[in-house]
Amino acid sequence: QVQLVEFGGGLVQPGGSLRLSCAASGSTISIYVMGWYRQAPGKQRELVATITSGGITNYADSVVGRFTISRDNAKNTGYLQMNSLKPEDTAVYYCNAVHMGLKLFYWGQGTQVTVSS
Repeated sequence: QVQLVEFGGGLVQPGGSLRLSCAASGSTISIYVMGWYRQAPGKQRELVATITSGGITNYADSVVGRFTISRDNAKNTGYLQMNSLKPEDTAVYYCNAVHMGLKLFYWGQGTQVTVSS
């Protein structure tokens, strides 16, 4: 069983930056695919970015060039660096870990990111 806890959300002005962290416990996640998703009010949850155990990344078109996903397997932690934030980035951001072989899926509780002046 894997527990995921997100940190780093908050209120930021347009153009600002935030760094989200996702701390995993209960099991090592070095072989898991880690991802960040977000859900804005009244909208479906959407993919933001993913990173494989080998460091291959994938991004939603809306965040390419502004967000960077990374991971530190030694710390059992994933990160999402968000730059040039826009009001439309406002959402609850969720961390996700997936064991592809065993088809295990884990979610964090979410952290609120609000971009507003």
